[in-house]
Parts: sequence; C-alpha cells; structure tokens
Amino acid sequence: MATEILMPALSPTMEEGTLAKWLVKEGDTVKSGDILAEIETDKATMEFEAVDEGVIGKILIAEGTQGVAVNTPIAVLVAEGESVEDVGGASRPSAPKSETAADAPDEKPAAKPDAAAPAAGKAQAPAATARDKGNRIFASPLARRIAAERGIDLAGITGSGPKGRIVKADVEQAQPGAAKPAAAAEAPKPAAAPAAAAAAPQGMGYETVRKMLEGRETTEIALDGMRRTIAARLSEAKQTIPHFYLRRSVKLDALMEFRATLNAQLESRGVKLSVNDFIIKACALALQQVPAANAVWAGDRIIQLKPSDVAVAVAVEGGLFTPVLKDAHQKTLSALSAEMKDLAARARSKKLAPHEYQGGSFAISNLGMFGIENFDAVINPPHGAILAVGAGIPTPVAEGGEVVIRNLMSLTLSVDHRVIDGALGAELLAAIIAHLENPLGMLA
Repeated sequence: MATEILMPALSPTMEEGTLAKWLVKEGDTVKSGDILAEIETDKATMEFEAVDEGVIGKILIAEGTQGVAVNTPIAVLVAEGESVEDVGGASRPSAPKSETAADAPDEKPAAKPDAAAPAAGKAQAPAATARDKGNRIFASPLARRIAAERGIDLAGITGSGPKGRIVKADVEQAQPGAAKPAAAAEAPKPAAAPAAAAAAPQGMGYETVRKMLEGRETTEIALDGMRRTIAARLSEAKQTIPHFYLRRSVKLDALMEFRATLNAQLESRGVKLSVNDFIIKACALALQQVPAANAVWAGDRIIQLKPSDVAVAVAVEGGLFTPVLKDAHQKTLSALSAEMKDLAARARSKKLAPHEYQGGSFAISNLGMFGIENFDAVINPPHGAILAVGAGIPTPVAEGGEVVIRNLMSLTLSVDHRVIDGALGAELLAAIIAHLENPLGMLA
C-alpha cells in the first residue's frame, strides 16, 4: 500500500521550506529512522527522517525546489514488490489502490501544523484516527504484518504517520490483544495561505517599484526563507504589538574595572568576558527581581515564566538569529560567555536546532560594537520586552558639584504594553541598571 511522504514542519513557525537535497533515490529501500533528505527552513538546514519502512517508489519534488508548503507530498513510499504503477501511477497518489472514486475520502484542506514542533530532524504527523468515510483503516503493510503476528487489533490504534496512517512504531507500542483508544478526529482546519503571499512585506508592489526605477541600474535580490520570515514577523510585530519605550543611561566605569580584573584572573583558563556577558547576567537577575515582567503575550492571556530565559540577537549573513540562554540567572558569567560564543558560532553557520532559538520572555539587541549610540528595537513575539544596547561613550557628568567624565551607555527598553505597564517596565530597567553599576553583586 502506497504512503505519501509529506513535507514536514520542522519548527513551530515553519510554513514552507526548501528541499535542499535528497539522500535517497527511487528504488531505495528505507526503514524508520533513515535520513531521507535535507530540508532548509527559514533558520537552518535539518535532516528529515523516515517514520516507516518501504521502498521509495517516486520522488515528487526535485531537490533544490524552494517554497514547498508544509504537508505537501514530496515522495511516495511503497511496499516491497509494489510499484507506484500498481497503485495508479499518479504523480500524487492520495488513496490506496483498492479505493474507487465512489468511496474515496473527500479531499480536505491540509491541517495547519501544530504549534508544538517535532524535535529537530524528526518528521511526525499530527495524531489522527486512520480511517476514511468507509471506516476502513489505513496502515502500512509492515504495520499490518506486525499487528497480525501479535494479535493486535488495528481498529483502536491512533496512527502517527502521514494523514493518520498507522505505522510500525504505533503497532509496536500497542499491547497484544489490546489497542490504544482511538482519539476523536478533529475537524480539519482550512489550509494556510501560501507562505510566500503571507510573508510578502507590506508596501509598494514589485511592478510599481520597478516602474519608478525604470532606466536606473539595479540589482534584484530574491528573498530567501530567512528574509521572508523576518519581513513578515517583524512587520506583524510592529503593527500589532503596542510598543512603548523607556530610556536610561548606565555608568559603565565600575563594570569596566571589574571586567578587567576578572579577565586577568581568568586568562589562564582561556576565558575572556565581554560587556555583553554582564548585560545578559544583569537582565536575567533583574527578571528574577521583577517576576511580573518575566512574561509573554499568549493571545488571550499572559504567561509568566519562572526561569530567566534570555534571547540575544546575533547577526548572520542575510538576517539574524535570537538564540536563547535558558536559566541564565543560575549560570556563572564564564558559563554564559562560553554558551553565548557557542550559540553565536552555530547561528552563523545555521546549525542551531529550533529549541535553541525559540522561547524566552526577553531579548537583548546590542549594536554598541558597531558604534551605534542608541536605537529602538522591535519586540520579537511572544516576548514581553527587548533591550536595545548602545555604545559606551565618555560623557561629562555632574557629580558632587563637579563635572567628571564617565563612560555612559544608552539602554532603551522596548515594552509590549499588553504585558508590561509603564511603572513595571521602569522597575525592570532600574533593576538591570543597578546590577550593571554594581557588578560585584552579580557574583553573589
């Protein structure tokens, strides 16, 4: 019996991807866990594993194809000794050979991928009862054979394969003579609009702009998955999140002296702390001091986090990542420094797994190393706030009736007003500054 292999959702936000490379060819025999292909998402290139065994009967999507929507059939898996022609030879076989037009299930829009993404590289379909309108059970040949050998009734097993088909793993988890109760099938949701259209940045259309620039020498750059996602998500964020901004300057002199002392002591261990490491730690501790601000917007409610999971923006070619340092309040400065260096290096080579750049309640964007004095950062949903960090600049400051030169660094806290009100945001920013101006306390 033929089984469609569908384009997987490899992250909660993935709507489409690029089929970068096939690692199998038509006629190859595969088993559960074999790597079938490399899929490029908007953030990374990930391996896609088989969930069942059989023979690659037909490859439907050529490698290098961009914009393949999630749940689109990309290949057909058949049983040993079976061919695609045996099941109708269609370019997209959506029903077993035994079905006829009269009793085949109605075509329904593909369900939108569940928000909880499978683990990196694991392709899993949402659980569904593997039955059609005729109440027949869809199961792979191997699953049927194992069920028959073990005396397992397929009628009550919930399939985890494509479109709810029962696969080997489902049968192996069932007990002989018993079956898992079938879950009630959810009504299918309308298919999502094509990602390319949904992700199109707002503004003048292509033809309008081209006409305006007619006669001028130009270069056109096609949007890749990352740039489309950035354009869509941040446009949506700026339009739908009620941003407000809190600005303060922090005196860096004590921190710079403390950092120099620590780095001299840590040199023998190969550790060199950056100012950004101190900022991460200060924000993590501040979120613990002001727990009401350690929160995210979740549609119809606010969710408060107990740990301080702090995201840090990392510039990469063509866009940016925001890897998340989880439990940052519990980690030493040297541990945070090492973890941040590792995450940044893997972000630049697009080797981060989704769980490493998703989540958190708070983010940091530091452009001080580029000489930017201050700026306003856009909140990355569902975060409640993001801290924009500028460069440290020697500035005249009045202290005790005298004018002295201090290194001042501008901090701008962009806040989601649905999550954090003005006074709460001010309390959070004050806590961050207190830690940065008294860095010794961060070691306590």
